[in-house]
Amino acid sequence: MKYLLYISIVLSSITLLSCDDDFLNPLPDSSIVVDAFYQSDADVLAGVIGIYDAVQGVNENTTTSLVSSNRGIQFEYMLSEMRSDNTRTKTLEGTKADFHRYEVDANNVQSEDYYESMYDVIFRANSILNFIDVADESNQNRYSAEARFLRAFAYFKLVRLFGSVPLVNTVVGPLENELLFSRVAESEIYALIESDLQFAIDNLDNSYKSRASKAAAQGLLAKAYLTQENRNYSGAEQLCQDIINSGDFALEPDFYDVFYDELNDEILFAVQYELGNSLESQSYSSEFTAAFSQGREDGHNLVNDNLIADFNLYGGNRTAKSYISFGDSHEVIKFLPEGTDLTGSTPTYGASPRDAGNDWIVLRYADVLLMHAEAILAGGTETTNGAAIDSYMEVRVRAGFDPIADRPSILTKEALLVERRVELAFENQRFYDLLRFGVADAVMSAHASEMGYTSYNSRLLLLPIPSREINLSAGLLSQNPGY
Repeated sequence: MKYLLYISIVLSSITLLSCDDDFLNPLPDSSIVVDAFYQSDADVLAGVIGIYDAVQGVNENTTTSLVSSNRGIQFEYMLSEMRSDNTRTKTLEGTKADFHRYEVDANNVQSEDYYESMYDVIFRANSILNFIDVADESNQNRYSAEARFLRAFAYFKLVRLFGSVPLVNTVVGPLENELLFSRVAESEIYALIESDLQFAIDNLDNSYKSRASKAAAQGLLAKAYLTQENRNYSGAEQLCQDIINSGDFALEPDFYDVFYDELNDEILFAVQYELGNSLESQSYSSEFTAAFSQGREDGHNLVNDNLIADFNLYGGNRTAKSYISFGDSHEVIKFLPEGTDLTGSTPTYGASPRDAGNDWIVLRYADVLLMHAEAILAGGTETTNGAAIDSYMEVRVRAGFDPIADRPSILTKEALLVERRVELAFENQRFYDLLRFGVADAVMSAHASEMGYTSYNSRLLLLPIPSREINLSAGLLSQNPGY
């Protein structure tokens, strides 16, 4: 990991513009010794904001170097959405094009960057927890809860993409290779995730949407309960019900507003960016353009025909607000750069498409409603449970379907999965949904055959542990099968 040998000793100081939902400025200005930095409550808060920095990542348009800059979640669409049947790249050139064809190897720079970025989040969180006593006593539980929420967030990403990984839950020195490079069972990672998120639930409220909150922790824990090998369906159902009963969240009447009226009533947790500021912006939304490319490379995350077919059948009014077609180029429009105008013969994408400010939505209320139905389904193939159907239909009705005529008497697993597909398309959920519903291999095998992706096999559903980490481990870190 880029920061592996240093993050336990060194932490970036943070320029903090704001602690509210307006914007979190999380980019590091300089490196200073942790012991010297943590002298006050304000220092600990700055360190907490620094964890969000690692999640946010560095805009690829700011610096193209993958050696000195972690991208945080800005590459996640490649590792998840493009490894499902939803999307692909325009060309076959470069390592970014390897994801949708299942040709990623252990030297893939984007996969390596993501792995390292999530450990950067973890190590920053561990550092805060190590120095939490410096904070005012009245703030210690909140700061700890935020750090633990973000640590759980990062480990949940890692365990689903890479399988068993090293579990580091304390500050460690550069020579403690046994802790740094020993893979542990997935059950141990989920135990830490559960413990961290439960602490967050017990010590946070719903004051924020761009920082950790009680509801965000409840939603993430519900998803972890639905994902791990020993599913906790009743626990997930109760967590989703608690969010529903809180009254703090509601579906936006207009699907478009979910993505362009940021931090709206539907958002539980989103990663914020700021338009036009190269140090605080993102470039992924410009990479989703193709016919009139605004990104650094040819279009990414282009919509597959089989998803378009599902939109035609099940999308309702979401379809026109999810993707657009320019001839044969089908492009995501949930995250268009600010200033975009698609009404003319030649689209315009604003003044700073590569320094965009579109937030990345991690968790929203529609997802919670559909997880509520999933938890009640409890791994079965269908249910007549009214509460499950109610939650399912609440999302469908917003999409323009009739609450009576279109209400099913039986909710099937297949219907719920396709509803999640069209509702949450391009939000990095589909790949994880396929895994969780137990159909990833069947769906991806069929998709690979349809598209001519000859490299696919079920072992490749796990990404490779980066070769660089294996080399640094001096033999302690093993590789996933198939690589």
